[in-house]
Parts: sequence; C-alpha cells; structure tokens
Amino acid sequence: MSSSKLHSSIFHPTLRKLQCQDVAIEAHNLMYPVFLVDDDEAIQNIPSMPGVARYGLNKLLVHLKPLISKGLQSILLFGVIDQIPKDSTGTGADCATNPVIRALPQIRASFPDLLIACDVCLCPYTDHGHCGVLTPDGVINNEPSIKRIAEIALAYAKAGAHIVAPSDMMDNRIFAIKEILNKHNLNNRCSVLSYSVKFASGFYGPFRDAAKSAPAFGDRKCYQLPPGSKGIAKRAAKRDVDEGADMLMVKPGMAYLDIVKQVKDEYPELPLFIYQVSGEYSMLLNAAEIGAFDLKTVLWEVLVSMRRAGADCIISYFTPTVLDWLKE
Repeated sequence: MSSSKLHSSIFHPTLRKLQCQDVAIEAHNLMYPVFLVDDDEAIQNIPSMPGVARYGLNKLLVHLKPLISKGLQSILLFGVIDQIPKDSTGTGADCATNPVIRALPQIRASFPDLLIACDVCLCPYTDHGHCGVLTPDGVINNEPSIKRIAEIALAYAKAGAHIVAPSDMMDNRIFAIKEILNKHNLNNRCSVLSYSVKFASGFYGPFRDAAKSAPAFGDRKCYQLPPGSKGIAKRAAKRDVDEGADMLMVKPGMAYLDIVKQVKDEYPELPLFIYQVSGEYSMLLNAAEIGAFDLKTVLWEVLVSMRRAGADCIISYFTPTVLDWLKE
C-alpha cells in the first residue's frame, strides 16, 4: 500500500515541478550537495574538489544567500563531524549537537522556499566507516542497521528536513523509514528519496575525503551494487518502489546512463535523480583547467545527456556555476 501514497510527493512546490518530465535544464532540475561541519564558523576547502568546501552553519547561510537569489531551489545536506565522537552505531548522526539537526531550523527560517534534503547514513559517524551496524566479526548486521537509519531519518524529519535520502543501501530501509515517519505523522511532510541504484564505484574517492567517511577496513561491495550488473540494479529499484520510496536515484552518473534509462522506463511515474558524483566533478574540472576542452560546452553536454536518459533532477557540485549560466 505504500506505493499508493501520493501526498509526500507533492507537498512542496519544487517536488511538484519534478513530476513534469522534459529535457530542459532549469533551476528546479538541479540539487546542490553541501557539506556541513560542527564548527559554525568554519570554511574548509577540499583539495581533491577545487571550488568545493565544508561549511559551518553560519558560513553556509552566507554561502547560500546569493545562490538562492540566482534561483537555487534545493540542497542535499551532508553532516561531517570533528568535535562529536564517532562510535560503532553512529550515535552522533542524530544527537542534539549534530550539525544537520542544528542547522535545519535555521536554514528553513532563512530560506523558507528552499527544498532541503538530508543524506541519511552511518558512515560519517561510525568509527569503522561502514554504512551500517556491524556484527562482532565485521559483517553488516541488517536489522539493527535499518533501525538506526530509520531513527536518524526521523530525527532529520522532526528537525525540518523536507526529504530524507538514505544512501546506506541496507535492505528494507525504505520500509523502515516510511513506517517510522507514519507513526509520527510525518509521512505527508517528509519525502523519501532513495539512493536506490548506488554502485560500488571508484568515482567516490574525493567525496570520502570531503565527508571523512572512508571505511576503516574492507570495502562496501557487499552492499553497494556491482558496476557490471543491470539485473540487480533493476531488483534494487523495485525493492525500494515496493517499500514506498517517493523518488529514486542512480549514482554515479556518466558511467551509468543506461541504468538511468532502465529505471525511468520501468518507473516513469516517479521522479528520478542522478548524482554527478565527486569524481565526475573533479575529472571534468581538472580536464577543463588543463585546456582539454571548454568546461561550459562539455558540462552542458553531460547534463543534457543525463536529462535525456531520464533524470528529472541532477545532484551536482557544479550547481552554482550552472545557475550563473542559466541567468545568462
């Protein structure tokens, strides 16, 4: 019955725009990912992602203000902690001093029309750097993992998130999140954007530096999808649709446009996001900086290809640049 619930897909004006599919690129087709740290006055440049920084709350508000005036309509918040201790179950992800939870009321008050999504995962908050709770021998323990993911999603929803976006890739976390939001009467005030089809990719390298979320041991191939598979990608999307996801995502972007088309063809009724991830950002930016091509020409070509494949919204670190181009 979860897939028959519609209100969580249309309660915000930007969400309503994303229900209309075409290939144009407008401001509502862009979501800006931002890193939020627990030092409110910090600006921390990220060497592997030139032009991208981690911001403390006060600096983030200053950073967002001109972008809002240029048409920015949605952001995706990632919490990064230095002062809060990390532990095995990621208790810092939903504690009262978590930077995302503290920031949400102030961002909403400062920019009441901005659509705010929050990444939901354990990896930035666990001492082992994995996306779920582990068994004593270091294997993902799914049931306590999805319980924690749901608790974190609820905390963000209560603090003011319009969208919670679980990126952990645990089994059945969409159902767990929908169930807990429903129990607290938040199901029609908070959408679930599922990282449905998230591949175990080498393109994530700069992000793990930015979010300080690299695993302390092993890798994430047991819960992120193998890059060569179409079949399990189809199963992953179906799982999340059946559990009531309001929106789907394919991640990374450029190397997986066939999967974007596959998911959109299968579920044309759901808004589909694509994440132009950190490695794609750095690759395009660095190539342009050494003169391999003109950034505007190639980036626009890439963005149009993502829309053509079926993406309704592109999560991109280039969003501020593209907003300037749209103003031109």
